[in-house]
Amino acid sequence: MKNRYYKLRIIGCSLLLASLFSCSKDFLDVTPKSDLTTGNAYNSAQDLSNALNGAYTTFYTEYYQWDDVLLGDVRSDNAYAGGGGDAPIVAYDQLNITTSNNRMFNNWSQLYQGVARCNIILDKIKGITDPALDQNNLRQNIIGQASFLRAFHYFRLVKLYGGVPIELHSNSTDPAVINLARSTETEVYNQIDTDLQVALINLPDSYVGGASENKVRATKGAANALLAKIWAQRSDRDYNKVLQYCNAVIASPAGYNLVANYADLFDGDHYFSSESILEISFVAGGNQANWGVQLFLAPDDGWQKYCVPSKDLVGDFDAQNDQIRKNASLVFWTVDANGAQIAWGDENWNPCQDPTIGTPFAFKEKHPAGWASGDHPYLLRFDDVVLLKAEAQNELGDLAGALVTVNQIRARVSLPNLTATSKSDLKTKILNERRLEFAFEGQRWDDLVRAGVCTTVMNGLHEVKYTCSGGTPSAPISINYNCTNEKWLCPIPQLERDANPKLTQNPGY
Repeated sequence: MKNRYYKLRIIGCSLLLASLFSCSKDFLDVTPKSDLTTGNAYNSAQDLSNALNGAYTTFYTEYYQWDDVLLGDVRSDNAYAGGGGDAPIVAYDQLNITTSNNRMFNNWSQLYQGVARCNIILDKIKGITDPALDQNNLRQNIIGQASFLRAFHYFRLVKLYGGVPIELHSNSTDPAVINLARSTETEVYNQIDTDLQVALINLPDSYVGGASENKVRATKGAANALLAKIWAQRSDRDYNKVLQYCNAVIASPAGYNLVANYADLFDGDHYFSSESILEISFVAGGNQANWGVQLFLAPDDGWQKYCVPSKDLVGDFDAQNDQIRKNASLVFWTVDANGAQIAWGDENWNPCQDPTIGTPFAFKEKHPAGWASGDHPYLLRFDDVVLLKAEAQNELGDLAGALVTVNQIRARVSLPNLTATSKSDLKTKILNERRLEFAFEGQRWDDLVRAGVCTTVMNGLHEVKYTCSGGTPSAPISINYNCTNEKWLCPIPQLERDANPKLTQNPGY
């Protein structure tokens, strides 16, 4: 299985490098330049439009299809590694990520490649005088989108690694120029804020192409939503700003709102909804397909997949009697897609492959389609903004207002209103609400870190695994996560440090 996965992953990555981000309207209806170099000619509006189209292909990389969820859920209390014991992913689960972990290097490289694509656009546009750039606000729109995308990738980088080098120009191969020292976390977040302010000035609330265009391209609503998230996540957080930007999204002329049925968000038939702010528009069956779904879900290929729902998470759904979100988020299977009984081996749930025991799978994306899914992962969603507003209201002392806000989320899934006796009590309940709302969407680890409880939660788990001997499960083997505050960040990849001697390592690695 392991060798099969890596072979298919390489095939998938090759397809992704050739994939094109397409849109039915305006200047994105062109063939992008996916490989941007200093040798490319940038002389016209068309050149920049192509480059911007290529910049969106970063969302088609392995990080955004797969690792974002692994780092957010497998690393947390939401999921086990699964997959049959692949060492880099087991390291995520066991909080034992090393400086040589190849996935860390891949994540770093892919995110910085996304940054570089945006840098080139923002540098080159200054020198292009094509009159077409000054029609229909095209120049402003390109600047706004590229600034937003750069901010989005840096947000991922700073959450993973803390302070990172701030590259704002990617037009040199000289190590003396490109080997930058790490900036502080605060400096990175300030740069993200700067880019998003540029995006706000230059982006529209919506595009003429309607929902299918508004949900796959950066908009003013997306910039406000990301501003709310960064001001909540940074160490020097400012909940007044979180509230400000949440309210801007809520009042947006784009008309964001909760959909009536939570399950509709993930059934594959209701993309581009009023709740979606930004999503990745994969297309089933071709080069723009989402192969990552196949690594989460097993319809009929007989081996356990990755990001296996944890017993702690399942217990949390059941304790809340939250069947609507549970059924939309995970599934227990004992039969394959054709109805034949099958058992998936799993050290946490079913070590001896007992065909009568259901094994859970992450189910937010439901259509693997043989490594060619059309399922859309969400990058920004309105319910996230609503819960961030509740968090901000509570932190600012408005407990009553926070309860009204969070209970909008609970009412949709037919759960009773929350009550709270204190700010601390409601903080814990909002954190748990986010866990159930965003399971397997890559948010849980960030939420634990932001709440300051990551170490406490991970070391307080009572998770177990088993071995199997002669068809009999062993006695339960306790899992000790040995979490420390230093593990809230990932290590800087050693390959990057070898290439850039100015890079210092995070404490504890």
